[in-house]
Amino acid sequence: MRALTAVALFAGAVASVSATALTTTVPPNQRLCFYADVDKEGEKIGVQSGGDFDIDFEVKDPLNDQILEGQRERQGDYIFTANRVGEYSFCFENDMSSFTEKLVDFDIMVESEPRREAPARAGQLSDHTSALEESVYKLKSMLATVERTQKYFHTRENRGFSLVKSTQNKLFWYAVLESLAIVCMAVFQVYVLQNFFTNTGRKYRV
Repeated sequence: MRALTAVALFAGAVASVSATALTTTVPPNQRLCFYADVDKEGEKIGVQSGGDFDIDFEVKDPLNDQILEGQRERQGDYIFTANRVGEYSFCFENDMSSFTEKLVDFDIMVESEPRREAPARAGQLSDHTSALEESVYKLKSMLATVERTQKYFHTRENRGFSLVKSTQNKLFWYAVLESLAIVCMAVFQVYVLQNFFTNTGRKYRV
């Protein structure tokens, strides 16, 4: 039974972007890793992870040094700067579950923010251009933040839906078991009373 919907969203600053969106199932007592390349230092990686009903995750740099770790995380939002060039690993573990596989949705996005150089020529036009560029970069940053926030709430919505569905299933089976218990108890009472009166009639029969 797929009891977990866990999501990791890796976002960053604002400019050049490489992204990978995947959905995978983590079997019980298994560890799955995914990788993203960083081609220059200073690129930012944001980590938005979670889901229900908890999963372990770990992020390591190209030298296998641990950057992030979470135990039984449900939802989180993390951002870090890639200080080393190379391959970063993003691993998910399902060690806490012996029988239940878990469904994981996640995006890996590595983004860098290019440095703007000062205008080559001075003047009123250059000042207006510089102000316009600054506004454009701020707008892109705000749009990236809105996108990450939408994904975050979409993840929470999916988790809430899974929780409600799981609760409904539990209530259904609880009601079924309760009904069966009532029927069995009624049958048992009828059987006991029938035997009681039968044995009593035989005892006083002449």
